[in-house]
Amino acid sequence: MQLQMSAEEVITKIKQLNDQGESLNKKRVKKADPDLMKHALYYYPSWEHAIRETGLELQ
Repeated sequence: MQLQMSAEEVITKIKQLNDQGESLNKKRVKKADPDLMKHALYYYPSWEHAIRETGLELQ
């Protein structure tokens, strides 16, 4: 897999989505931004873990 995002960029993108009021629901993100999900799951064991790395809480 050719990576186009670093782990830091994944975290930044998740924070941006949250700041824009976008849902961080796994299914919604997977559909809206499959590249973000692919990279998040490459760097982190789960989507939830990636969100925790941002310091955000899952709702």
